[in-house]
Amino acid sequence: MVRKYFGTDGIRGRANGVITPELALKAGQAAGLVFRRGDHRHRVVIGKDTRLSGYMIETALVAGFTSVGMDVLLLGPMPTPAVAMLTRSMRADLGVMISASHNPYDDNGIKLFGPDGYKLSDAVENKIETLMDADMTKRLAKSAELGRAKRIDGVHDRYIEFAKRTMPRNLSLDGLRVVIDCANGAAYRVAPDALWELGADVVAIGVEPDGFNINQDCGSTAPEALCRKVREMRADIGIALDGDADRVLIADERGHLVDGDQLLAVIAESWAEDHLLTKPGIVGTVMSNLALERHLQSLDLSFIRTPVGDRYVLEYMREHDYNVGGEQSGHIILSNYTTTGDGFVAGLQLLAVVRKKNKPVSEVCHRFEPLPQVMRNVRYRSGKPLENSKVRSAIADAESRLNGQGRLVVRPSGTEPVIRIMGEGDDKAMIEEVVDGIAEVVAAHAA
Repeated sequence: MVRKYFGTDGIRGRANGVITPELALKAGQAAGLVFRRGDHRHRVVIGKDTRLSGYMIETALVAGFTSVGMDVLLLGPMPTPAVAMLTRSMRADLGVMISASHNPYDDNGIKLFGPDGYKLSDAVENKIETLMDADMTKRLAKSAELGRAKRIDGVHDRYIEFAKRTMPRNLSLDGLRVVIDCANGAAYRVAPDALWELGADVVAIGVEPDGFNINQDCGSTAPEALCRKVREMRADIGIALDGDADRVLIADERGHLVDGDQLLAVIAESWAEDHLLTKPGIVGTVMSNLALERHLQSLDLSFIRTPVGDRYVLEYMREHDYNVGGEQSGHIILSNYTTTGDGFVAGLQLLAVVRKKNKPVSEVCHRFEPLPQVMRNVRYRSGKPLENSKVRSAIADAESRLNGQGRLVVRPSGTEPVIRIMGEGDDKAMIEEVVDGIAEVVAAHAA
């Protein structure tokens, strides 16, 4: 089924272009109607990141939810995983995060969580889509049954305490100098405070949001600022979050980046040693480096690949009882603690290993030598370039050339009009030729 509004991570698009007040109003009404169950007073919690458009979308969502009789609790700027956690702990019927994650400020989005704190299934999203295009006038609440809205305090402290409790008991970060880059986004208050309370010497950057600078030359999508600051401050570690703090990248004490694959390896090994893994293995995606898979196999741990997207990783984890999974981009899901990716909690898990082993981050996080990966993104205006016969032929020729000596993944982005091309193998020069060749053909046929 082709979906009109929802992508792989909620509804996302240009603010006041795709994500308009009218659309947000309808989304609030439709989601509120789908999650009205029983006679109790229903309520929804709404968090957001720091984009200027968050005010507009928040207000429209409030109008939508209250018009169908749901009370609204406004959290203000909070990480996506905090919204998921608070949805459960506050016994809300629905949770909403207003964010476009790692995208620039002029995009925004609407992510929805059920009362269990998990992102919605395709089936539930389809119900909401159907209602959004229907006339909901006759299903609006009566005048006396309209919802109320209020902004609540203290939620930052609740998330900070939650995050701290994911660390081993009595473990302190005393003596560790930590640079934290909050991407001028949703975690700009909670992450530095939590690290300080755990005892770290905190150097915070990306903590001056102005509505426009989220993810701009900072955070996990632009980690150069983090690496420079780590070297400048002679820090022990750098932690970079993205705009809604559901992904993380690490810089070691030399200012060298550590990606999500290495983090998964570190956490998997540590949890295996501590007998915390529910199964002898973890879940990743088709984009994860083949060297990670080989490394885990050497430890008698399996590695399961899913399509790209943390929702697919999580679906497999839930269905097959795995409790560690994630993506190379830094989406790490630790289901002992969270129902979605939590970049900050993943960073804390790494800090716990660093403290436990009492070794430099560069040593702790170098679990394997990654195979060369080459990635190209080709933007298109409309249509489906991957259905073009010449593009399909170019991909088939490339796969024939690799002949089992590497991997090729060509896929459309789930959040923007981009074709992502990834090649991987032992021969980097050949991989670059293969990937560049496909990119040229895709570009030539991108309408």
